[in-house]
Amino acid sequence: MFSMLHCFYISVSFSYFLTYYISAYARVGIVSTQRKKIAIFCSSHRLKDNGASLQSGCLLHRKENLSRRFLLFLLVSSGLSPTLPSSGKTKSKNPYDEKRLLEQNKRRQKENNAPEDFPNFIREGFEVKVVTSEDYRKSDSGLIYRDYEVGKGDCPKAGQQVTFHYIGYNESGRRIDSTYLQGAPARIRMGTNAVVPGFEEGIRAMRPGGKRRIIIPPELGPPVGPSTFFSSKQFEVFDIELLSIQNCQRRTIAFYSDVVCN
Repeated sequence: MFSMLHCFYISVSFSYFLTYYISAYARVGIVSTQRKKIAIFCSSHRLKDNGASLQSGCLLHRKENLSRRFLLFLLVSSGLSPTLPSSGKTKSKNPYDEKRLLEQNKRRQKENNAPEDFPNFIREGFEVKVVTSEDYRKSDSGLIYRDYEVGKGDCPKAGQQVTFHYIGYNESGRRIDSTYLQGAPARIRMGTNAVVPGFEEGIRAMRPGGKRRIIIPPELGPPVGPSTFFSSKQFEVFDIELLSIQNCQRRTIAFYSDVVCN
């Protein structure tokens, strides 16, 4: 705080010093308008009164102006001037508020019948803190996941088709989509940008028969905007069950071409 006030005093003092220096330089002869006015003022009084008192009054008037300017310069240089705040206060995080937001998120998840061991989200504006158990892991991209069953076989590669079930949740634990309720699994080809980056990254490291929960951050989620379904950046949670992996090949008949997966 002291350093900020000191810098402010120096900057103000320097500005007043420049003003004083310019005015003094003008009185020497570069800017002579004010000097001429004073000379005319004094000469006019000499014509009206030949006494020496008016001449001494003119000199006293000029000395008083110089004294006032010098006194103002000393006051500003010494720091006897009002100060203004240079920056706003930053809001510090309150542990009580964080605990309150955590309990609020848990209560909402309980009302939405969220599954057991569901992650908690402490949201304060655009800042979100994810609270999980030690069984969850985090990749370099920011994807958080937990394997309930690893499965067997090879992981899917680009160009292959994967068949899987999934259940999607929002931060409040409310179910937003489910292939189990639709009655049929989903199918996508890897590497074709058919799903959001976080979802494809999560399923890319799975094996057939594996079950995994992934927590997709906003950076790996869907685009946000008025032209999309999503209106705000939120974390998404998916429970995935990988059923099978199929190889695909392109088939061309005359002018028709498509991809067939076995």
